[in-house]
Amino acid sequence: MSGCPAGDVSRAQWCRNGPAAKNLKMVSIGIILVTSALGISSPVVLARLFEGKPAYTRTLLLIKCFAAGVVLSTALVHVLPDAFAALADCQVAVHHPWRDFPFSGLLTLFGALLALLVDVVATSHAHGSFGSKGRQQYQRLEEGMKQRSEAPVAEVAMSGCHGNHGGDEREEIGEEEEGEQGSEEERLEKLKQRLVSQVLEIGIVFHSVIIGVTMGMSQNQCSIRPLVVALSFHQIFEGMGLGGCIAQAGFGLGTVVYMCLMFSVTTPLGIILGMIVFYMTGYDDSSPNALISEGLLGSLSAGILIYMALVDLIATDFFHNKTMSSIPQMKKACYTALVFGSASMSVLALWA
Repeated sequence: MSGCPAGDVSRAQWCRNGPAAKNLKMVSIGIILVTSALGISSPVVLARLFEGKPAYTRTLLLIKCFAAGVVLSTALVHVLPDAFAALADCQVAVHHPWRDFPFSGLLTLFGALLALLVDVVATSHAHGSFGSKGRQQYQRLEEGMKQRSEAPVAEVAMSGCHGNHGGDEREEIGEEEEGEQGSEEERLEKLKQRLVSQVLEIGIVFHSVIIGVTMGMSQNQCSIRPLVVALSFHQIFEGMGLGGCIAQAGFGLGTVVYMCLMFSVTTPLGIILGMIVFYMTGYDDSSPNALISEGLLGSLSAGILIYMALVDLIATDFFHNKTMSSIPQMKKACYTALVFGSASMSVLALWA
C-alpha cells in the first residue's frame, strides 16, 4: 500500500470546522455529564430503596447480568474494532513494525493477562488473610477442648449427672466456629465483589478517557454531531452496568459517591483535556502518532473489559451464584438480561 486513497476533499474541508466543532463539544460536555450520572446512579439508588425486600437479591442479579452484557459488548463491538481500525489506518499500516505484527491483538491479550494478575494477587492476599484468622480460631478451639479434657474426674462425673454440658459446650463452640467460617466466606465474597467493581471501573474509566480525549482533539463537526448522541446512550448503558456492580459490592456511602462521581466526570474531563491539548499543541487527531496511541490504549482497555465481563461477571454469576442455582427460572431470566444488555450496547455501533 503506497498511501491513502483520495476522498471527497470538498466535504472533508467543510466538515473540518474548528468553531462549529468547539460549540458541539461544549454542549456535549453537559449532556454527557448528565447522562453518565443518571446511568450509574440509577442502579445504586434502586438498590438502596429495595434493600431488604424479597425481590432485592434477584433484581440486583438481573441488573448485574445486564451489566455484563453491556461491558462485553462495549469491549468487543466498540473498543476493540476502533483499536484495530486505528492501527490498520493507511498512515500507520504502511510503516514498520505496524504492518508486520497484529499489535491490537497483542495489547488485548496483555490487558486480559494484566486483569488476571490483579485478580489473582488480590484474591490470594484475601485468602491468606482470612486463612490465618481461621487457623488462629481453630487453634483456640483445640486449646479450649484440651483444657476441658484435663478437668477433674469428679467435675466430669458431676456434669454427667446433670446432663452432658461438656458436649453442649463443644456443640456451641462448633456452631460458633461454623458461623465464623461462614462469616469469613461472606466477607471474602464481598471483598471479591468490591475488587471486581474497582477493577471494572478502572477499565471503563480508562476507556472513557480515551473517548473523551479523542473527541476533544477532533475538529470534524460531521463526526462529532452523531458521536454526542451515541455517547449519551453509551454512558447511560455503561453506567447502569457499572452501577449494578457497585450496588452489589456493598460499599459505604462515601465510596459509592466517589465511584459514581469518577465515572460521571471522566468523559467530560477527557473532552476538556483533548481540547486543551489541541489548542496548546495543534495536535492532529488523525496523525499517525495519535492513531497509534488510540489503537494501543484501546486494545489494552478492551482486554481488561473482556476479562472482567467473561470471568468476574458472567462466569461467577452463572456457575457460582447460589440464587441462580436454587431458582431454575432465574438462570433463564439472567441470560435474557445478558443478551438484552449486549444487544442494547451493540445497536449503538450503528452511530458510534
